[in-house]
Parts: sequence; structure tokens; C-alpha cells
Amino acid sequence: MKLTFLGAAQTTTGSMHLVEANGQRILLDCGLFQGNRKEAFEKNRQMPVDPATLDAVVLSHAHIDHSGNLPTLARHGFRGKVYCTPATGDLCDIMLRDSAFLQMRDLEYVNKKRASQGKNLFEPLYEQEDVDKIMSRFEPEPLKRLVDLGNGISLVFHNAGHILGSALVQLDVKQPGGRSRRLLFSGDLGQPDQPILRDYDYPQGADVLLIESTYADRDHPSEEDVKGRLKGFIDDIQQQKSKLVIPAFSVGRTQRILYTFNRLIEEGRMHPVPVYVDSPLSLKATQVYAKHRECYDEEASDILRQGIDPMRFPGLKFIETPDQSKALNDLPGPMVIIAASGMCEGGRVLHHLQRTVGDPRNIILIVGFQAENTLGRRIVDRTSPLKILGDEFELNARVHTINALSAHADRKALMRWFDGIKGDNLQRVFAIHGEPDKVNAMTGLIAQHGVANAVAPVPGQIFENV
Repeated sequence: MKLTFLGAAQTTTGSMHLVEANGQRILLDCGLFQGNRKEAFEKNRQMPVDPATLDAVVLSHAHIDHSGNLPTLARHGFRGKVYCTPATGDLCDIMLRDSAFLQMRDLEYVNKKRASQGKNLFEPLYEQEDVDKIMSRFEPEPLKRLVDLGNGISLVFHNAGHILGSALVQLDVKQPGGRSRRLLFSGDLGQPDQPILRDYDYPQGADVLLIESTYADRDHPSEEDVKGRLKGFIDDIQQQKSKLVIPAFSVGRTQRILYTFNRLIEEGRMHPVPVYVDSPLSLKATQVYAKHRECYDEEASDILRQGIDPMRFPGLKFIETPDQSKALNDLPGPMVIIAASGMCEGGRVLHHLQRTVGDPRNIILIVGFQAENTLGRRIVDRTSPLKILGDEFELNARVHTINALSAHADRKALMRWFDGIKGDNLQRVFAIHGEPDKVNAMTGLIAQHGVANAVAPVPGQIFENV
């Protein structure tokens, strides 16, 4: 078995890993690289593997940094199948279309500028017809089902507990003499005991492990701490009659925040306040969450059985049209605005940040990991002035972070999972999906937990005879 690490190596974006075995070429994830605009633009167009040579893609989950470059495969000759869970397939259907729409919209703006400067125009990375092509190749498979990929290779998905439909990927490769070699890919692991979703599984018997490292150097606060801090922010903006702006991914993070507000109100700990979810994609994603209740944990299932929708509450409104979005800027506080994108690299949140970062009464709440060179990272680092849509703004608003709202497992949860799946067969561990200090922390933890052969691959690194 041969492994080539093409993305999410020494970084958290662009997840893409090539597995070659028994004459098959299988891609684990096909995500978009996010970060520095120019660098991301070039990397996403330079596909590091010929799509026409791939036999299959196995997708861990629907987040764009794991799925977002799939239409590029179809655009350039991919003819295999994309294996994922049913919920991941439904989420990709809305997310990839949204990605294509946003790219075409941004491209129109860029090309208008380039045309006025007499420069060559850019072609789109992909278009809606490419999304249609790749979606026709999706092959949804439920958790725990053995899937024959051909040539002695089989696939099983296990629950990863990260977002709706997220999966651990188990590949078994039959070798000469009948022995199988098992590769386990964590995708993104969820934090245990988070609301809505069931906790991750512990598949056994791995010989080779690819493990995410996003928060390998820190632990998250408790869920009760999260609820208490959110309540505190709501009390604050009610007193100040100001705004709480939460940049949040449309899938996973937004639903988690809505659930927490629901619980605070149902428990009588929070007075309703206008909460605007300014993202058409978030509305569609929340509808997909409602459809796939097989992914829910017992607590969320119990709430549903009581006739309560765990992601609805008084004061909640989904904003759909651009005019409705613009109108929010003229409304007085108190109010909460939840808008994409989660790393502030595009979408409607940029317009809201323009209107709110200058007022010290307002709060910008960061609820997820912010990759290097993103506007979200500059906000966390309290860089001022901030450049937003080409204009500069002083950062006077208060900035807070709640890492526990991240859907990624922290150090303690990562090691709990590792100890649970670690067996006598485990010989090789690759620390991926983390910035350099995080993957180095992970390799150190793996060594402390009993596996000496742990490395953090760099982009493009190849490992033979794994």
C-alpha cells in the first residue's frame, strides 16, 4: 500500500490523501484549500493528481475543506464513484452548489476588474454542471456496511461524531496469502458529549492510522461553560442594546449554536432575543439535519419525542434574500447575527463585520478554528485595522472565542479515541489536518501512548509499502 499526502498536511485545509493498493487509486477526501486568496486560487486549480486515473473517492464528511474540490474532478475526467454516508451526500448536494454559486459570483467581480485593466480573464474552478456531474457519481452507504471496492479492497464507514453524516473511513486491503491490511482514516473527529450527534465509534484492528490534529495541543472547556458564556454574551448585548456577530460554518456550527440557545431558553436561563441566521445555506443545512435524525444522540432524540424542535426557539429568524440581509444593518440592537463563512473569507458575514467591528459595544464571537492568513485569524489576533472587502476598518468591537463550540475533538478526546482504537496491529500513524505545532504535538502524544512510528507528513510526501 502506498500513501501520498496531497492536502491537509501541516495545515488544516484542502484535505486530500491518495491510497494506492492492488492496482486501485483511491482518494480520501477532495477538499478546497482555504487561506491566502492568491495561494488558494492557484492551489485549488492545480489538482495534484490526474482525476481520470482515480478509481474512487471516499469522502469523510461534507465540510468544504474536505469535499469542496470534488466538482473539479468531474470537470477533468473523473469517472469513478464517490462513497459517503447518506447524510453527507445530502449535505454535499447543497454545499457544492452553493460553492459553485459563490465562486461564479466572486469570479464575475474579479474578471470585471481584470477586464478594466486589460488582463486575461480567469475561468471558473467549476460550474453548476460540474456539480451535477459529480453528484451523479455519489454512492451513499450507511454506517457499518461492508462495501466491495474491487481488487480485494473493501470499505466500512463508522461514526465520527463531527458533523451530520461524518464518518471514520476503514479500508481493508487483501494481500498475497490472504492477509488483510487495515487503514483507518479519522477524517475530522467530533468532541464527545456535544449536543445533537452521537459520539464517535472505536473501530478495531487498524495497521495504519491517519489521525486529525486540529486541537492536539489543548483541551476544550465543558458544555456547561459554553452555555454560561453564551448566556453572558446575550445578557451583555441586551444591556448595551448592541450586536453579537457570530461567523459560523453553515453546516455543524450553526446548528450547534441554535441548539444551545434552544436549551438556554427551554431551561429558563435566557430571555429571547432576536437571532438572525443570515445564510440561505444554513437554512437548507438545518433542513437536512431535521431529515437525518438517525444521526442524533439520545438527548436530542428525547427532545424530539417531547414534540420540541431542538433547533427552533422564539425570536429566531432565517434570512434568505440579500435585501433582508442588508436591512439587518439598519436595525437597532440587541440582536444576534449568525452568518457564514466561519473563517470570514466570504459570504454575508463580511458586510456585517464592516458595520459592527468599529463599535466597542458590539461583540464578535469566534466559535471555530481559524486557519492562517484568513480574516477570522486576523480578528482573533486582534489585528487592526482590518481589511474587509477592500476597505480598512478599525477593530474596536470586543472579540471573544469559544473553542468548545468547535466540532473538533480536543487533546483529551483525541487521545481517548486513540487509546480506544489502538491495538497490537497498529504500526504506522500519520498526524494530519493540523498546523505544524499541532501535528508535532500529535506525534509526541502518539509516542507517549505507545506507538513510536508516528510522523507528520509534508505536502506531497510519499510513503511506500505502508
